[in-house]
Amino acid sequence: MKDKKAFSKIMLAAVFACTLMAFVDGVLMPGYAVKSAVKMAAFLALPLLLAKTEKEIEIKRFLKFSKNGFGKSLLLGIGIYALITGGYLLLSDVFDFSMIAGSLSENAGVTKENFLFVSLYISFINSLLEEFFFRGFLFMNLRKTLDRKTAHIISAGAFSLYHTAMMLGWFNLPLFVLMLVGLFAGGIIFNLLNEKQGSIYTSWFVHMFANFAINTVGFILLG
Repeated sequence: MKDKKAFSKIMLAAVFACTLMAFVDGVLMPGYAVKSAVKMAAFLALPLLLAKTEKEIEIKRFLKFSKNGFGKSLLLGIGIYALITGGYLLLSDVFDFSMIAGSLSENAGVTKENFLFVSLYISFINSLLEEFFFRGFLFMNLRKTLDRKTAHIISAGAFSLYHTAMMLGWFNLPLFVLMLVGLFAGGIIFNLLNEKQGSIYTSWFVHMFANFAINTVGFILLG
């Protein structure tokens, strides 16, 4: 992407979308349906609109499906599921996770009644939205104009910071910092998977399993 105008639009879109979602998650804290609609507009509609107005911004290229790497993604996904759920079981006596259940109900509107629907949405749809935005729209396009390392840092950094507002009040400070570091590392791994395959579906599959694990923990915490 040699056009600086296109680069500026991508960065502005990333800042706007993440700031908007931070405001929605941390300040407005609406019901999950409203929050999902806002996220759909910020992470899907906005990039599609920019791609129509700026030819240098590519969307279709990273949406092409490839079977290459599917087996490795499956194994990696299963490994991440085991790591997250196993980590929770090992650390449940060390860290206090009880505040997560209260935050899910009060801030995110997640209850026992709607947990199944929300968990399925998070695993399949929400993960795809995030992969489309952070790994597709952001990383794949920045990779064409920035050096590889910077593109990785911006994408993974935005991915981890985006989750900050929704996780406020979930953990104590040490565990919160650990979660952010883990999210940044996860963003780098997702970028590497997509960089090799040229599409977002490999990382989406792994991301899906990570969300399965998080939902399993949520299921335990909500009883």
